[in-house]
Amino acid sequence: MSDIIQEQDWTPCHNHNFMKIKNGKIPPQALDLEEAIIGSVMIDKKGLDEIIDILVPEVFYKKEHQEIFRSIQQLYQNSKPVDIYTVSNQLRKNGQLEKSGGEFYLIELTQKVISSAHIEYHSRIVQQKFILRKLISISSNIIEHCYEDSTDVFELLDKAESKLFEINQKYLRTKKYETTQCLIRKAIDRIKEIEKNKEGLSGIPSGFHNLDKVTSGWQNSDLIILASRPGMGKTTFMLSMVRNIVIQQKVPVVIFSLEMSSIQLITRLISSETGISSEKLKSASLSDLDWKRLFYKTKKLKNAPLFIDDTPSLSIFSLRAKCRRLISQHGVKLVMIDYMQLMGISDPGSKLRNREQEISIISRSLKSLSKELDIPIIALSQLSRAVEIRGGNKRPLLSDLRESGAIEQDADIVLFIYRPEYYGFNTWDTEDKESCIGQAEIIIAKHRNGGLDRFRLKFISDQAKFMNFEEFKEENNPIWKEDYQKNVLEKENCFIEYLPNEENDKHENNFNYNNDSLKDEDFFSF
Repeated sequence: MSDIIQEQDWTPCHNHNFMKIKNGKIPPQALDLEEAIIGSVMIDKKGLDEIIDILVPEVFYKKEHQEIFRSIQQLYQNSKPVDIYTVSNQLRKNGQLEKSGGEFYLIELTQKVISSAHIEYHSRIVQQKFILRKLISISSNIIEHCYEDSTDVFELLDKAESKLFEINQKYLRTKKYETTQCLIRKAIDRIKEIEKNKEGLSGIPSGFHNLDKVTSGWQNSDLIILASRPGMGKTTFMLSMVRNIVIQQKVPVVIFSLEMSSIQLITRLISSETGISSEKLKSASLSDLDWKRLFYKTKKLKNAPLFIDDTPSLSIFSLRAKCRRLISQHGVKLVMIDYMQLMGISDPGSKLRNREQEISIISRSLKSLSKELDIPIIALSQLSRAVEIRGGNKRPLLSDLRESGAIEQDADIVLFIYRPEYYGFNTWDTEDKESCIGQAEIIIAKHRNGGLDRFRLKFISDQAKFMNFEEFKEENNPIWKEDYQKNVLEKENCFIEYLPNEENDKHENNFNYNNDSLKDEDFFSF
């Protein structure tokens, strides 16, 4: 490291405020302001009240100042008076009085100031100098590892990102206090905005009317957990919401898919949007009519503000960095994660933790991130096998949330998906014994800011889609019947409005999908 950062060679002058530098560089510091801060808090308690949430002992450059401020902090936390005598006594108890310069140095500090004026401004400068020193240390460590042949570049990037995130979280987060007058004004402005919305929703609508009635849409800073057993369709439900949000409302959304690839997800969305079954798309056994439908219906999806990231084992630090970029560059307003148990923790101490502790950390971090970014985060989660072991109707409970009770505690909303058909039931467990085939129940099991409820949706498995019943009745699923061409082409004027007549004729003449002549440009020409 000597060739990167030279050793400091300095001798203190008689005056503590200055140093004579012989060679090398001295780290950023402001000793005169450190002395002024410590001196002022010992003569004016009001000054301590202003900076106690800003400074911690390690931000001071001089070791003696760190110990003095640590003693001041201890006195403050124990509701003891802070002055030259109490600080001196506390340092003596800690065995640090002589190491900190003794009583004479404390007296000298108090004589350098006459009040605590501008103490907050001075504290901000001292804090900034400390952060600069931390950045130098982190950068030097990165440089050192960059020269090592055994360094994994992605692991190094992740560690660097986590260290920078730690600085921001630990030293730059400040408490924001607002008066009731200010808060009431903000609340009234928000009510006025909601009033302008025809649907009366304050958040992002999911597209499922019964759900939006209870939640008023997905609210900023909320963590929403969508949980079910495997095979119930939680990814399908997420994609159905995504389709409603990005296509119908044009709200930018990002999906972090840790389980499925981005191609698999977009294929599911294509199936949902076009009405072509997933099996047909997988096997590419499409008729000419299917291909026309595919090109026509995917035009809206192609222009939708949707972003998909399929990075495996995504860490909370990487998630935060990516979200901030997407919000800044593309105005993303909703984050979805599929699913949270597959997230990782880039922390050397994580190997010492069990999985339950890791999930607790991930859960708390997601809630913290939703508040910091002020957007809703929807995280999918697995349920434990306890659902299938117990008898009865097998409806999931909050206690079934897998691996950690922290998920239930941190979440603002917990949703469950329940499909009796999956367990071999043919009817709902109600008095009228209605058929449950092709249906799902969405259970709002926890709602921190509203009521609980449960409602049913139509589930179309071959198209990877959940629908409101009224929409399903309108559509009546006639897409692939014999009269499809007449019903759809007359209704929507398919393929005629998009291209000039000669282009249409040309395209129709070349509509051979059983060879390799179909290229990307054919798709994007629509």
